[in-house]
This record gives sequence, C-alpha cells and structure tokens, in this order.
Amino acid sequence: MRTVFSNARLIDPEAGTDSAGWLLTGGGTVLDKGHDAPPDCDQVIDCKGACLAPGIVDIGVKVCEPGERHKESFRSAGLAAAAGGVTTMVIRPDTLPAIDAPEVLEFVSRRAREVSPVRIKPMAALTKGRAGREMVEIGFLLDAGAVAFTDGDHVVTDSKVLSRAMSYARSLGALVMAHPQDPGLSAGAAATSGKFASLRGLPSVPALAERMGFDRDMGLVELTGVRYHADQITTARALPALDRAKANGRDVTAGVSIHHLTLNEFDVGDYRTFFKVKPPLRAETDRVALVEAVASGLIDVISSMHTPQDEESKRLPYEEAASGAVALETLLPAAMRLYHAGAITLPQLWRALALNPSTRLGLPTGRLARGAPADLVLFDPDAPFVLDRFALKSKSKNTPFDGARMEGRVLGTWVAGTRVHGGD
Repeated sequence: MRTVFSNARLIDPEAGTDSAGWLLTGGGTVLDKGHDAPPDCDQVIDCKGACLAPGIVDIGVKVCEPGERHKESFRSAGLAAAAGGVTTMVIRPDTLPAIDAPEVLEFVSRRAREVSPVRIKPMAALTKGRAGREMVEIGFLLDAGAVAFTDGDHVVTDSKVLSRAMSYARSLGALVMAHPQDPGLSAGAAATSGKFASLRGLPSVPALAERMGFDRDMGLVELTGVRYHADQITTARALPALDRAKANGRDVTAGVSIHHLTLNEFDVGDYRTFFKVKPPLRAETDRVALVEAVASGLIDVISSMHTPQDEESKRLPYEEAASGAVALETLLPAAMRLYHAGAITLPQLWRALALNPSTRLGLPTGRLARGAPADLVLFDPDAPFVLDRFALKSKSKNTPFDGARMEGRVLGTWVAGTRVHGGD
C-alpha cells in the first residue's frame, strides 16, 4: 500500500532543509517527496502542517533485560521509544549478565524482535563481563549482529588491554564506543567540582577528568587506527581535543546526552536525585558550549542515554542514589527547548538525532531520501504540556523533567511504513 503524507513540514537533515511538502511511502520505504500537488495513492495522511522527520536513532539506550526486567523490558522500552519518536534503539550491553557472548546477544536480538515495536540494534561489551581484563570475541559478536563494542561507563583502565582490543576491532572494521573519563578522579563522584558541589558537600569530579580520559583514548586511537565514538562529551574543556582529533584525520565521532544539553548543575537543587546522571551535570558555561558544538557539527550525536532506575535506588541520599534517568519519551520535547531558544535549527537537531548516528553505524535510516526506510516521526514542535512521570510508558519513572512545562508532542511514529504510535 502506498501512503502519502500531505501538508507536512518536511525536516530533511541530509539536505539541511525545513520546508512544506509531501512524502510518499510504500513497501516499507520512502518512494518520493515533493512540494507541489501530492500524487494519488491508497492512503492519505493529512499532517496539518506538523513536522515530518526521520525517526530518531538513539545510541546508548539501556534496556534492563536480561537481569532487571522490573526496571525496563524490551516491550516497555519499545513502547516508550515509539511514543517518543525513536524508531531505532541502539542498546547498551550493561545488562545482567553483560552482552559479552554471541549466545547472549542472540537472545537479546530474538527477544527484541518478538516484543518491541521499534528496531533494536545491540552493542556488545568490549571486555568480558565489562571487567576490563580480557577482550571479547569481537569477530563472533560482529557475526551475531553487534553494531559496536563498549563497556559503557566502565572505563578500561589497563591501556594495554584497551589497545589490544582496539587493534583487533580495527582489523575487523568494528566501532569502539568509550566513556572518556579519568577513572581515578571520577570514582565516587556525584557532582562536578566547583562552588555548588562544595556548598552542598557532595563528592565531586573536576571537569578536566573528562579531557584526561579523552586524551588517553585519542593516543590509543592514533596508535591503533580504530573507529572510535565517545559516548558523551559533557565539558567545554574536552572540545578542543575533539576538534584536534578530527582535524588530524582520526576516525572519531562524539555524542552528548540531552540532559547535558538542557540542564546544569544548579538543577540538582536540594539534592534532587532524579537529576543525578553520569557524568554529573555540568556548569552552565559547559552546557552553552555543548549546544554550540552540536550546532556546528563538532559534536555529532545527541542521545537520550536512557537509564532506568527503580524508586528504591533513587530514594536515597544523593551521594548513594543510583545515577541515570529515563529519556526515551522526553528526548524530543527536551530537544525542542534548544530549538525554541533559537540555539539550533530542526535540520541541525535531526542531523544529530537521526542522520549522524545512522551514518556512524552504517544504517540506512535517518533520511528522507528515496529508498530509505520509512521510519518517520510526525510531531508538533509547539504543542505545550506538563510532563507527568507516571504517564510515561517506561516501567521506571526516574525523569528529571517531572512536572516541567515542555513543548513538542509526538503525533505519530512509523517503522518501515507501519504506524507504531498515534492514530486518528
């Protein structure tokens, strides 16, 4: 069946355009688009001037299956993703047990196909058990469907182990994703060093710890030639090093979480644990620098870094509370804060939300071009609402945006041309 999305505001990150038009889909792919009269077809969806963009490709989602299904399952995460306009979740391997063997990865992939309404691409651990001592069977895991290799927020402290893993990944063309942070300086930290952390009496980490970790990784990238992606760059101090690495021709990209783009250290207030994330929230000067880096293309990817935590692990003293926040459903409306502030355009946002992550992982998604998968999100960037965390589809409700006034509502989500959220 051929479907035309008429009267749409097409957000095309590949062309860098934001214009009125129509989009034709059929057979699970994009067939055509234009700005004149739409063609006749089997089904017409009147977008009524709302924005139509490629579905979001979210790198770094934690789904707590296997091991902690009470926090999040593939079913609940998939429903949350569809409600948030995320059509592809690239999931982290920090499960129980870790995704460090082909049989675990195959279980995860099979389970995801059975219950998730959106696409799921698994990443595998870089070392066994994410313990940083022995690298995994990268070749076998690639064959089983791993799209990248990462130990998540567990930094591999042994540089020899990491260099060997990078060298082996390089020989197979595999992407390594790392968490740039000096593990000694950041151990036990709950806030970023500065006046605020001192006044609150919180254990803190200096912003420079991120650049130190990134510099170490860049040395190993130079040594091995591996394809490298930094999961989160969150400080202005690390941006010049990222710029130099790219200028020197390193195969390096970087991401940032939506929380570090829209929140700062003062949001923690009186020890509000829903604002405790890893790395901790930074200074406002860092946040502004990160937004500018996304707009310029220096930072390539915006992600949710969706990390579900149950009530028991969050309702603790700030220092003891678990880090992380759910964000699959808040990623798009939080990103609209940047758009409404005039800091970034919608094509620039979707370049970082959909096109760049797809390109980095070698996926055909993130585009409105002919032949691209018909993975789409229809949204109203101006629709206001007050977020109620208990209305979220995620099993866990640990969002820093609870009770916040937000703009940007998802009206519909399609995966391969099939509607998975919204409806008339």
